[in-house]
Amino acid sequence: MTRKFNIKYWNIAVLIAILAIGCKVSNSAKSEKGFKSIFDGKTLNGWEGDTKYWRVENGNLIGEITPETLLKTNSFITWKGGEPADFELKGEFNITEKGNSGINYRSEKLPDIPYALRGYQADIDGANRYTGQNYEERGRTTLAYRGQITSVNAQPSPMTLEEVRKKVQKNAWTDLKVTGSLGENEALKTKIKGEDWNTFHLVIKGNRLQHYINDILMSDVTDNDLVNGKSKGILGVQVHVGPPMKVQYRNLRIKELK
Repeated sequence: MTRKFNIKYWNIAVLIAILAIGCKVSNSAKSEKGFKSIFDGKTLNGWEGDTKYWRVENGNLIGEITPETLLKTNSFITWKGGEPADFELKGEFNITEKGNSGINYRSEKLPDIPYALRGYQADIDGANRYTGQNYEERGRTTLAYRGQITSVNAQPSPMTLEEVRKKVQKNAWTDLKVTGSLGENEALKTKIKGEDWNTFHLVIKGNRLQHYINDILMSDVTDNDLVNGKSKGILGVQVHVGPPMKVQYRNLRIKELK
């Protein structure tokens, strides 16, 4: 009797476990519907960058600066698969304590500086001072600090570089409004793991730019500036000027939105 009883309930437990796993897989597949991989984990096929700084190792896209390869300007490796407009981008990153990196999107190449980009960036750094914020590389600078919901003001006419710089103070764009909060900067920082793998999820649709780290919304920008903002452009990831560092990316995948 005891043996039959145990087998019966063991079978029920196994069935419940199988159903639970099935539901989890189903939900995961549903959440990933429409995504495609943009990095094969084996080669740099489909990407363009300076191989002095970028390589593939153990399934990861690695950007590394050594004492012998210090940079004079930030260097990007860019995806050659198109210029996405509205999209979601997912992946994981791991960065050393002194590292500085970022994920650029809706960006453009600079004609006079090799492997340089100008455009929106989901900021990432090893000390997690900036990770999750929205920073415009070689443009209007910080559009939202971590924890901020912002609305960037429209500009009436094209601006020169000097005119753009006049509206930047302390490396942040001044012609915007903070319209809400996602939480305190330091409290959100505790949700980001140092020198370990973290997930990122960018939701870029129309003029709304949302940056998630570990499934937590870290910054939310509505860019009403049609003069300086961009509606589509290049994707790329960065190694930043500074001390030796290493950043790793993996499981990079994109879903383009209609």
